[in-house]
Amino acid sequence: MLGFLGLGSLDELYDSIPKALRLDRELRLSAPKSEVDVIEEMEAYADKNSPVGRSLVCFAGGGAYDHDLYSAVRMLGNRGEFVTAYTPYQPEVAQGVLQALFEYQTLISRLSGLPVSNASLYDGASALVEAVNLACAKTGRRRVVISEAVNPNYRQVLDTFAKGPGHEIQTAPVSKDGFTIWPDAAKDIAAYVVAYPNYLGVIEDIETVKSLSVDSGSLLIVAYDPVAVSVCKSPGELGADVAIAEGQALGVPLSFGGPYLGLFSTTKELVRYLPGRLVGQTVDTGNQVAYVTTLRAREQDIRREKASSNVCTNQTLMAIWTAIHLSWLGKGGFKQLGVASLSSRVYLTNELAKANVGTLLENSSTFREFPLHISKPTHQVISDMMEFGFLAGVALDEGVGLDSFADSLIIATTEKRTKSQIDSYVNSLSKVLS
Repeated sequence: MLGFLGLGSLDELYDSIPKALRLDRELRLSAPKSEVDVIEEMEAYADKNSPVGRSLVCFAGGGAYDHDLYSAVRMLGNRGEFVTAYTPYQPEVAQGVLQALFEYQTLISRLSGLPVSNASLYDGASALVEAVNLACAKTGRRRVVISEAVNPNYRQVLDTFAKGPGHEIQTAPVSKDGFTIWPDAAKDIAAYVVAYPNYLGVIEDIETVKSLSVDSGSLLIVAYDPVAVSVCKSPGELGADVAIAEGQALGVPLSFGGPYLGLFSTTKELVRYLPGRLVGQTVDTGNQVAYVTTLRAREQDIRREKASSNVCTNQTLMAIWTAIHLSWLGKGGFKQLGVASLSSRVYLTNELAKANVGTLLENSSTFREFPLHISKPTHQVISDMMEFGFLAGVALDEGVGLDSFADSLIIATTEKRTKSQIDSYVNSLSKVLS
């Protein structure tokens, strides 16, 4: 601009302004803040004008987490061409959506460490069902061994869907340290299912269960936390044949429970058993890059009795939100997200230990979630903590297994939890439990 105007400096640009009117010092501005910090400060001003405040500070998890959702993700994800887009069966009118889904698949493959990802499923629970269907179809077996520390909601959904095809679901118990106790390998097992980290937040020994799956000739299904792989090895690196996850933590708002997003990845060997949609890249008659659904399993051309699943739809809009979110973060931002969540968990568990609030696991590594055994009924504690402005955690209810952890809260942290929030949470919990 200066060159176009024929000027040599900014001072020359402002020569017409009298010196008496110019500021002769630097602006007294506070340190720069991130978008998230600015939004939080503005919401705090809004809370002062609200008789009830905005919301509870969330320390709950169990598959749904209170992460930052950036303005760019909301703005781009809510564009009309994405929100109103019809199912992309006709590639000639759906190249934009198909390309977005192709990029989503690429990102999820990088997260999972497996080469093939579909265009998403409904949620983490339905993704687990489809993984078990795939394993049973591939092996011709019916018995599936699943860790008791897989999300109880997922296990309940699996139990329901297994009744139709006749899958036999065997639950492997969990030790007092939070690790799964696996049965011996057997030739009638179709798959082993392990959570990574598990519902208690414990990082399981995946190598052990992988050895069992190899010895039994079965598949290894890993239900992973997609944020954990920012600081941990991916399921693919650990030998998973199928990796499934709930994608809500990757740019999808909590939204009172949905819509969410099921992530599903597998090996090239299993691609023809892949449920749902798969978007591929090709060229058109003009030799231009083009995108199209491939190996399709939709109503009109389902593979009938040869198919491992009859699911024929996906969560396109939520998948696009996730693709935007991951692209916005980039590799560095994604790693920072995981480190911040882990750091918050470390600080919180240390402060709980100092305050002698409940009993923590001693010999287990956890990522951002952990159980806290407390002296009062969990549901009553959750209710009491609401009075202090906190959603205290998730109660381990009866009937879901994990009996060794009865009377425990599952507490989770994310990058949104600040030091002051954690300190206030510990102080409030001490008062409630006193």
